[in-house]
Amino acid sequence: MAGTAAAGGTPPAKNSKKLIVIGAIVALLVVVLGAVFMLMLNQHEDDEDDGRPVVAAVPTFYPLENLVVNLADPGGDRFIQLGITLELADDKATEQVKQFMPSIRDSILRLVSQRSADELLLGEGKEKLAADILVEVSRPLGGGRQARRAADEYDDDYDDRPRRPVRPVRRVLFSSFIIQ
Repeated sequence: MAGTAAAGGTPPAKNSKKLIVIGAIVALLVVVLGAVFMLMLNQHEDDEDDGRPVVAAVPTFYPLENLVVNLADPGGDRFIQLGITLELADDKATEQVKQFMPSIRDSILRLVSQRSADELLLGEGKEKLAADILVEVSRPLGGGRQARRAADEYDDDYDDRPRRPVRPVRRVLFSSFIIQ
């Protein structure tokens, strides 16, 4: 009988305690995973409720007709053929640019004609020209002050994070740049 009590009585008590502990651990894991899932779901809903688009907006590009401009070099025999494409905020900005195109082209022509070939052949000269064109193009569209701040921070690694009010003209890109 001693063998029966030892075999029948003691092991079931140990097994039932192990099952209770394992069950409690599994229940705890299910609760923790459920809480993590709910937090992630709430975070995703908060992102959509911010009013920020989940997908980045595709910019609108507007190419201008090529310009041929005499440069301010001694002797006056140097000129530049310049192709410019404007990166605009949206289609509304495209319509604004079209309305002010004569003024925009005049501003660009005057601006480029004040530069020398030596100045424009340097990388810094091209960046400065692009920044100045950005200001001139933005002026008739009502974004002159914002464009001046943007021109002060102008670089090719423009990112689309909303930090300031949206400017109608985001960047000036050169599609051709030939100096003769």
